[in-house]
Amino acid sequence: MAEYPVDRTVVVTGAVSPRGIGRYTAGYLAERGWNVAIVDLDQSGCEALAAELVQAYGVSAVGVGADISDPVAVSRAVDIFEAELPQIVALANIAGISSPTSYLDVPIDEWRRVLSIDLDGVHVITQRVAKVMVAHGVGRIVSISSVSAQRGGGTFSKAAYSAAKAGVIGLTRAVARELGAYGVTANAISPGPIDTDIMGGTLSEERKQELVQDLVTDRIGTPRDVAAAIAFLISEDASFITGQTLNVDGGLYMH
Repeated sequence: MAEYPVDRTVVVTGAVSPRGIGRYTAGYLAERGWNVAIVDLDQSGCEALAAELVQAYGVSAVGVGADISDPVAVSRAVDIFEAELPQIVALANIAGISSPTSYLDVPIDEWRRVLSIDLDGVHVITQRVAKVMVAHGVGRIVSISSVSAQRGGGTFSKAAYSAAKAGVIGLTRAVARELGAYGVTANAISPGPIDTDIMGGTLSEERKQELVQDLVTDRIGTPRDVAAAIAFLISEDASFITGQTLNVDGGLYMH
């Protein structure tokens, strides 16, 4: 496996939402010296966040608006990142949408919408970025799954979301197996209840207390909890960890 370059870039998807894991992760990694390539639907939001990171942390950052399920748009975005930023070493697949519709009521259009972003999109950008990593002989891929994938729902989102996030775990393991020989690792993170808008909006204190009843810890998760796990899994020290699903869930799901 090739060594990490001193100056390295992480691609972060789904980073524009003000209260999301992606935005927090982008800042968390920039603070620790990572240059950041931002992908989200909103071009102006991507550009604004990139400017914020440059101003706050003195790193290089570029934002490109793209639908991660669109191979042409994704390829264009990564072309820009390769041209304007240091070597891409890591990918944090964070973009995702929720789906609270019950299984018996979920229409096929809703099913396809959720899988197109939460699974197809992860595949499309992972495949494109993985080609860069393989060419350089080093890479870290981390994709956000969910405790819903392991428990079969039981959270705000239901069947379509659970199916997509279970697919992320299977994809992660397959990518880990196929790309390990090229110095590329792939792992998933399975968050439990995290206080973000994907849980249906800002959580009230009452709702937080309800969620805590199912946990071993005395609190629900924060975006920082997930960002810290991502930071470890994309670090040089994590080179012997691959094909794994790290539960960041306060003990909600135990094997």
